[in-house]
Amino acid sequence: MRRLLLLLIVAAACRDSAYSAASKADTPASWRAYLAGHPDADSASQGRSRLAELELAEAQKLHTVVAYKRFLDEFGDTESAPRAKALLEGLRFNAAREAGAARAMRLFIREHPDGAHRAEAEQRLSELELKEVSNLTDAAELERFVAQHPDDPKATEATARLDDTAFEKSAGAADLYAYLRDFPAGTHREDARRRLLSLELDGLLFSGLVEEAEGQAKRSPLAAGLADLPQRLARARAERAVAKSADERVRKALVGYHLRALDDLARALSAPDPMDRWEAARELGFVVSVKALDPLLDALQGSRVPAVRLEAFTSLGRLLRTLPRPVADYEVATRLEALREKASDAQAHLTSAALLDLTGQLERASAEYQKVWDPAAPDPVVLKRWVEIRTERRQPFSAAVAARQLALWAKAEVDRRGPATAESALALARDACTCVELTRFARGVVAAAKTAKTDFPEDLDAFGVRVEDAARLAEARLKDAELLLVQADARARRCADRSFVERVAVAERQRLDALEALKAKPPKDVALALELVRDRDPEASVREAAGRLLASLNVR
Repeated sequence: MRRLLLLLIVAAACRDSAYSAASKADTPASWRAYLAGHPDADSASQGRSRLAELELAEAQKLHTVVAYKRFLDEFGDTESAPRAKALLEGLRFNAAREAGAARAMRLFIREHPDGAHRAEAEQRLSELELKEVSNLTDAAELERFVAQHPDDPKATEATARLDDTAFEKSAGAADLYAYLRDFPAGTHREDARRRLLSLELDGLLFSGLVEEAEGQAKRSPLAAGLADLPQRLARARAERAVAKSADERVRKALVGYHLRALDDLARALSAPDPMDRWEAARELGFVVSVKALDPLLDALQGSRVPAVRLEAFTSLGRLLRTLPRPVADYEVATRLEALREKASDAQAHLTSAALLDLTGQLERASAEYQKVWDPAAPDPVVLKRWVEIRTERRQPFSAAVAARQLALWAKAEVDRRGPATAESALALARDACTCVELTRFARGVVAAAKTAKTDFPEDLDAFGVRVEDAARLAEARLKDAELLLVQADARARRCADRSFVERVAVAERQRLDALEALKAKPPKDVALALELVRDRDPEASVREAAGRLLASLNVR
C-alpha cells in the first residue's frame, strides 16, 4: 500500500507538472502535447478549452473560410465554436455581398439558413434577382422569381422568359405536351401543336397511310406552317408505290408481304380459339404501323387469356423499337396524355406502365406497376416483367423470388380450373399451355440464380422445389386436356405447335433471299426498296442485310 500510494503521489505530481508546463508555455503545441499525454486527466477539458481559444485566435489571424472550417471540424463542440461560426458566417456574407450576384447570395442562405444575416441576405437576394431577371435562363430560378415576386412588373418578363425556355427545351412529344399543360396561355402553343401535328403525320406516313395523313393535314390549319410537307407526302407516295411494285422480288423483301392484313389480325384477337388470339397478338408485333398499337393495347388491357396479354406486351415492345424514335415517343406520349384525362383504374395504370417501360422510362413505369399489383390476385404480365427487370439488373436472387411467385400463380391457375372435361378441354389446354411456358421460364431463372453467388442458397433450393411442383402439375393438366381435345378433333392444335414460329422463320429467310435476288439484278427503284427494308423491317438480320446491300451498290 505504501508503494502504491507513493506511485499515485508521483503520478499526480507529474501530471500537475505537465499541466503547469503547458500552461506556462500556453501555445497550441504545448496544450496538444499535454492532452496527448494525459487524455483522461481531470484538467484535460480545461486544457482543450484553452487550446480551442488559442486555435481560434490563429484562425482569426488568417480570417479565411478554410481556417474557420478547419477549426469547427476539430472544435465544433467547444465554447469557442459559436464565435467561429459567427465569424465564418460574416466572412461568407461579405463575400456574397461583394460578389453582387444572386447565385452567390442564394448559396450563402443555403449554407447559413438560421444565421444572423438571414434577413439581410434575403432582402439583398430579392434586389439582385430583380436586377438579374433579364439574364436568368435556368427554369427553376425563373419559377422561383415569379413565385416570390408575383406583383413585380418584371415578373411578366420572367414569365415570358420561362415560357421561351420551356419551349426551347422541348425535345420531344412528352415535353411538348408538358409545355401545353404548364403554359395555358403560352406564346408558343401554336408552334407546339404544329410540332405535334408534324409527328403525327410522320407516324401515318411511315405506316404507308398517305391518304389519312393528307386528310389530317387538310383538316388542320396548322399544317400550313409545315413547309416541307409536300416533299414528305411525295416521298411517302413513292415508298408506297415501291411496296406495291410489280417486281415480286421487291414485294417479297418487305415484311408486309408475309403478314396478314392489319384488320384481319385485329379480328383474330377475338377468335374462339385462344391460340389463334395469342398468335394474332404476336403477329401484330411485325406489322410496322402506328395503327397496330391500339389493338395491342386493347389486348393487353382487356383479354382474359394471359398468353394473349403476354404476347401483346412483347409485340408492343417490338413495334415501338421498329418505329422511328420520335414517332414512337409521340405515340406513347399521346396515349399517356389521354390517360391523364381519364379516371385511373388498374387497366389505365397497366397501360401507362407498359408504355413507359417499353420506351425506357423504367423508374416511372415501376411506380405504375406498383399501382397494378394485388398480392391476392397477382398479374402474370407484371410478374414476368419483374423477373426480367431484375435479371437485367443482375439481381439473381430477387429475380428468383419473382420467378417463384410466377410459378405459384401458374399452379393456382391450373388448380382453379380443375381437371379437364370434354366441354372445358380447349380452354383448359390453352391456359395450361401458358402455365407450362411460365413455369419453364421460372425454372430457368431459378437455375441461373443457383449458379450465382447469393446470400441464401438454401432458399433457392426451396424455390426450385416449388417451381418444379407447379411445373409438374401444369404439364399433367396440359396432357389431360390435350388428350380430350385430340379425341374430339384429331386436327386440334397442341401447345407444342410451332407452325407460327416456323412461318416467321421462313418469312425471314424469304426476305433475305429476296434481297440477294435484288442484288443479282437491281431494279430501277432498288435504292428506295432497300431503304424501306433497312428502316422498317422488324428483324435485325434483314435490316442489316439491306444496309450492306445499299452500301455495296453505292446508292443512297
